[in-house]
Amino acid sequence: KNCVITTIFSLVKLFSKLFFLIGEPVSLDWYNPQGERMVPSQRVALHNEGVRSRLTLYNAKIEDAGIYRCQASDAQGHTQEATVVLEIYQKLTFRDVRSPQEFRQGDVAEVVCDVTSSPVPVVSWFYNNMEIIEDTEKFQLLQNNNLQVQRVTKADEGVYRCEARVEARGEIDFRDIILVVNVPPVVSVPQQSFNATADYGESVTFTCRAYGSPEPDVTWHRYDKLITIESERYVMRARGTTLTVRNIQQDDGGSYTCKASNKAGEVEHELFLKVFVQPHITKLRNVTAVEGSAAMISCKAEGEPLPEITWRRASDGRSFSDGDKSPDGRVEVRGRYGESMLTIVVVKLSDWGRFDCEALSRIGGHQKSMFLDIEYAPKFQSNHTIFFSWEGNPVNISCDVMSNPPATMLWRREKLTIPSEGAGNMRVHSAPGRSLLEVTPMSDRDFGRYNCTARNNIGMRFQEFILAQADVPSNPYSVRLSSVVQRMATVTFTKPDSHGGVPISHYLVKYKDISSQNWKDVKSQGTQTIVLLTNLEPNTTYEVRVAAVNGKGQGEFSRTESFQTLPIREPSPPSVQGQRGVGKAYRLGLVKHDDGGMPILEYIVKYKTDKEEQWMTKLVPGVNDFVLLQPLQWNTQYEVEITARNVKGLSEPTFLKFSMPQKPDITADSLFSGLGLGAVVGLGLAGLLLLLVLVDISCFFLRQCGLLMCITRKLCSKKTATSGKSKELEEGKAAYLPSHLFRKLPLKEENGKETLKPDTIEIKVHGDNSLHMTQEDSKA
Repeated sequence: KNCVITTIFSLVKLFSKLFFLIGEPVSLDWYNPQGERMVPSQRVALHNEGVRSRLTLYNAKIEDAGIYRCQASDAQGHTQEATVVLEIYQKLTFRDVRSPQEFRQGDVAEVVCDVTSSPVPVVSWFYNNMEIIEDTEKFQLLQNNNLQVQRVTKADEGVYRCEARVEARGEIDFRDIILVVNVPPVVSVPQQSFNATADYGESVTFTCRAYGSPEPDVTWHRYDKLITIESERYVMRARGTTLTVRNIQQDDGGSYTCKASNKAGEVEHELFLKVFVQPHITKLRNVTAVEGSAAMISCKAEGEPLPEITWRRASDGRSFSDGDKSPDGRVEVRGRYGESMLTIVVVKLSDWGRFDCEALSRIGGHQKSMFLDIEYAPKFQSNHTIFFSWEGNPVNISCDVMSNPPATMLWRREKLTIPSEGAGNMRVHSAPGRSLLEVTPMSDRDFGRYNCTARNNIGMRFQEFILAQADVPSNPYSVRLSSVVQRMATVTFTKPDSHGGVPISHYLVKYKDISSQNWKDVKSQGTQTIVLLTNLEPNTTYEVRVAAVNGKGQGEFSRTESFQTLPIREPSPPSVQGQRGVGKAYRLGLVKHDDGGMPILEYIVKYKTDKEEQWMTKLVPGVNDFVLLQPLQWNTQYEVEITARNVKGLSEPTFLKFSMPQKPDITADSLFSGLGLGAVVGLGLAGLLLLLVLVDISCFFLRQCGLLMCITRKLCSKKTATSGKSKELEEGKAAYLPSHLFRKLPLKEENGKETLKPDTIEIKVHGDNSLHMTQEDSKA
C-alpha cells in the first residue's frame, strides 16, 4: 500500500528504488516531475521484479530535481501511486571564469567570478596572499561575488584568487584570475623634422617610439594613406617604429604621420621631411689636346641653391676657382651661371692627367673627374746608343720610344729598310713602345751605324745606334797577397780599366811553384776581385798572375807576383770550450785552430782535482772535436791542461778550470732527466706493450678470449683438420692447456656469470694434443 524511493546523490549519478505491494499488480510505471511517463534511456534505467520496481537516474543534473510518482495498476484497472521528492545538491562550479581579464588604465575594473553551488557558496577574494576583507578606496566586494577595483593602474596587475566555500559539507575550491591593465599608447619622437637631398639614392629614417600595454602597433601614413611594407620606396623595421624612405626624390618632402594603437586606445604624431636638391654635375667630358696647342675643359652643374664650381689638378693638387690664373699664365678659369671653363694654353706633357670638377653649395657637393689626354710626337727614352759585339756573337739593339698615339717603328741600315720579319743575320722583335734589333755580326760589314725611325700622326723622330767591335778586357793590376800561411793565401787585385765593350764575366788566377812549369787555375766567384788559394805546400815560393775574361775572350795577364808560404811549426795552443756533461762526466769542446801547417795528431789532456798533486792523462785523436772526462767526483773543482801535437811537436798548453755540481737526489725526476725524449717515449711504449700482454694472458686463461686465444684456435684447428680426431669438438670450445694438466672449466656467459653451476665440463689435453670430453660435456 505504500511506495518508498531512496535517493543517493553523488557527483556522477542518482539511484532511486521503489517497493510496491498490492493484490495482483499488472503494471508499475514511473512519472517525472513534468508528469511525463518515463521510459528507459541512456540516463534512465527501469527494473521491475514482480511487485517491485526500481528507477535509476545516471549522471544526475540540477534539472532532475522534483517530485517523482510511482503508479501501480491491477487487472481491474485500479491504480495506486506513491511520490518521492528528489533534491539535487550541486557541487561548487565556476562558470566561464576567464583569465586573464583585461581593463583600461584608470577605469573601474570589475573582476568577474561566476560560481554556483547548492547551497549558495561563500566567496572570498585574495590578492598578494592577503584576503580582501572589506571595502576600501581601491577594492569593493559586489553582491554578485565580483570584485571591483577603482581607478585601476599597472600597479594593480597580478593574480587575484576567487575562493568559494560550502561550509555545510566542507567543500572548497578556487580560481586564480590574472588581472591585466592595458595602458593607452604614448608616442616619443626623438627628431621632429628632417632634411634630405633628392636624386642621389639617399635615405631618411623616421623614428617613432611607442609605449603602452600591450605593446602598441605602429603604422605610418602619408596624406591619410597607409604606407605598406610591400612598397618599394619604404622599409619598416623594429616592429614598425622606424620608417626608412629610400631613394628620396623631391616630391617625398612633406608630413608623415605615425599612429600607435593598442587595446587601450590610439595616438598619432606628425613628422616633417624637407628635401633639398644637391649639386649635380651634368656635363664633364674627357678632352684630348696636342702638345703645344690649347685645351678647353667645360664643367656644368645644377642644384638648389646654385652651386659654385672649383677645379683641382690631380698631378700637383693645385686648385682653381672662378677668375684664378696659374703663376705661368697658362691656366685660367672663367665661369658663368652654372658653368665653369678651364683653359690651358701651350699644353705641356706635365698637364696630362686627371682634373676634378667640384660643385659646392651650402647643403653639399658633387665631384666628377675628367682626363686630359695629350698627344705628342715620339720621344726616345734611352741615350745608350753604342753596342759592342764580335763576329758570331748576337747582340740586341733596343729602341725604346714613348709617344701618343703609339708610334710605328722601323730600322734602317745604310738607307735600306730592314723588313719587320728580318733579313739574313738580322731579326726584328717588336713590343709596345719598343723595337729590338737582333744582329749577329758575320764580318766587318755588319759593324757600323743603324737607324731607328718612330712615326705617329703627330710627328716623326729617329735615333742612330752604333754597333762596334768588342775587344778582350785590359789586364788587372795592383795584385797583392795577404793572409799567407802554410797552405793558404789570399789574392786581391784591382779590376781592369777597360772591359772591352763587353761586361767581364769572371777573373782567372794562375799560380805555380817557381820550381815547376805547370800553372794551376782558380776562377773568381763572378766579378769578385778577391780569390783564395788553398792546398799550398808549406815553406814554398809561388808565382801568381791574374787575367779578366769577358764574352770576347781572355784579356792579358797582370804582372806576375811571387810569395812564400810559411814553414811547418808546432800547433798553436788549443781553443777549448767547457760544456756541462751528464752525470759524473764533463765535456770539453775542441775548437778548430791553427795546426802549424800539419794535421793535429792528438790532444794530450791532463786533469786533476784542486786538492791532488798527481795528474791523470787522457790521449784524444786529433780528429775529435770534444773530450769527455769521466768518472768525476761530485762537488769538486778540477784543473785541466790540454796540449796539441803534430809531426813538428807540441803546442803551448791551454789551462782550464771547472767545478762539478752537488750530487743530485735519486728521484723519479732525476732518473728521467738524463734521458732524451726518444728514450722516455720508448720506455712508455714498452710499458704499454707489457700491460697489453698481461691483459691478453689473463683473458686467455679466465675468459678464453684475446689475441693468444685466436692464435691457439687457428693452430689447433689446422692440426685437428689433418688428424681428423676432434670432430666431436665444437669450434671455439678448445682450450690451450699443458698436456699433463686437467682443467674443469665452468661454462660462462659473456658477463662472467655461470650458466651451469651444478655441472662442469672436463677437458683433458694429452701429449698428442688430442682433446677428450666427457658425456656431460656433449650434453652441455
